[in-house]
Amino acid sequence: MQEIEGPWLLLIHQIPPKPDYTRVKIWRRLQRLGAVPVKNSVYVLPKSDQTQEDFQWVLREVVESGGDASLCEARFVDGLSDDEVMQLFRSAREDDYQEISRDLERIATSLSKKTKTDSEREKRLALELERIHKRMAEVLAIDFFSAPGRESAERLIFALDARLQESSPAGKAAKAKQQLQDFQGRTWVTRKGIHVDRMASAWLIRRFIDPNAHFKFVPAKGYQPEPGEIRFDMYEADFTHEGDRCTFEVLIERVGLLDPGLGPIAEIVHDIDLKDSKFGRDETPGIDRIIAGVAMANKDDEARLARGSALFEDLYEYYKRKRK
Repeated sequence: MQEIEGPWLLLIHQIPPKPDYTRVKIWRRLQRLGAVPVKNSVYVLPKSDQTQEDFQWVLREVVESGGDASLCEARFVDGLSDDEVMQLFRSAREDDYQEISRDLERIATSLSKKTKTDSEREKRLALELERIHKRMAEVLAIDFFSAPGRESAERLIFALDARLQESSPAGKAAKAKQQLQDFQGRTWVTRKGIHVDRMASAWLIRRFIDPNAHFKFVPAKGYQPEPGEIRFDMYEADFTHEGDRCTFEVLIERVGLLDPGLGPIAEIVHDIDLKDSKFGRDETPGIDRIIAGVAMANKDDEARLARGSALFEDLYEYYKRKRK
């Protein structure tokens, strides 16, 4: 969740009543920016260099259309609180995620129906899913305060991606085990604020896949990967959730790691990350508390990774020896 450290930006504007399309054009532009209204003709965004530039472009459009606009920094002293303003943003994005989820559920239902034109139908559904991916990226870019529907929509889109890929010839070929040498000496990118799945996945990468791996921790939204980077456990990543499997499980399966000592760790990571009690190992609640403590005690991701890696290394040693 983004923390508010400075003031908000307010765009206060008046638009001429005619022509009608000007008002509609400005309204649509504000919607695309993720701005929310706090009063008639007063829109707010969290202050940043990007949002200030976005509002300045809208201000210019308003003025060029014959209207009047002002852009100012503001702090809410009375009336609306910061928490209430943040909830306005979450509510707006929650509506977006609910709409996306409904579209994804419709595609999933259609994909489950077997017809004589499966190939054509799957192509059509793949095009629809591509459109939803673009819409999802747009919403993520303006989800400033992590609306609760985000995770559900992401899991649905990941699951549908996996189903469509598995059902296509190209997808079946891609499911073949990838060679470890393809991943040597790479930069592995994931979201900031790592928790159990990203901690465990980073440990797994450096321990079994790429001993010289370099990790980069980036914002969840807006990052453009550089050539040669491998993304994991983030939106549109090379390795991330597939169906009901967490990223740690996906890495093990796709890279073909058969070490039995990893099985119990995968079950623990799965249950902590997905919170579905699928495996129900007795030790999972205790490890969940330790991971939470690591995150609370360490704001820096490199420090979290070091502490988390030590924990997973010890767990691996235990499960490996226990099987002998």
